[in-house]
Amino acid sequence: MKLVVADAGSLIGLASISRLYILRRLYQSVTIPRKVFDEITATGEKPGAKAVSESVVSGWTKLVRVKRGNLANSLSLLVDAGEAEAIQLAMEQNADMLLIDDRKGRSIAKKRGIKVVGTGGVLINAKKAGLLEKRIVGFKRIAKRGVSFVVWPDSEDS
Repeated sequence: MKLVVADAGSLIGLASISRLYILRRLYQSVTIPRKVFDEITATGEKPGAKAVSESVVSGWTKLVRVKRGNLANSLSLLVDAGEAEAIQLAMEQNADMLLIDDRKGRSIAKKRGIKVVGTGGVLINAKKAGLLEKRIVGFKRIAKRGVSFVVWPDSEDS
């Protein structure tokens, strides 16, 4: 089983089209840092807040606190706090991959040797695994809900 750490973007994007389950089917579980959980659920108004909370309660999304240290603090100068903790957690846990859409966050993670996959890559992988009939439907539905992401061409499956 792969160890997958996620930032908020992929969780929000997939939950906004009722496809958060794809992560469970592709990876069995996903690990998120506390800041990512708080970013999604703090107001309860973000797309996917309820679905992400339910995934934590059901146990397939694991909520983990990052170790104290300066890495997340220094990364927070470059990216938001959730992305910074997701990158730090991926490093601490020696994750197989980090789900992240933010261009700057992806670049920082790659420089630290972390494999990155974005929402687009998740949808492509879901299509390859037979979990979606048409991946374009997922892309269009996410875009209609105002959640932005890009399929970056620099990785085979992201």
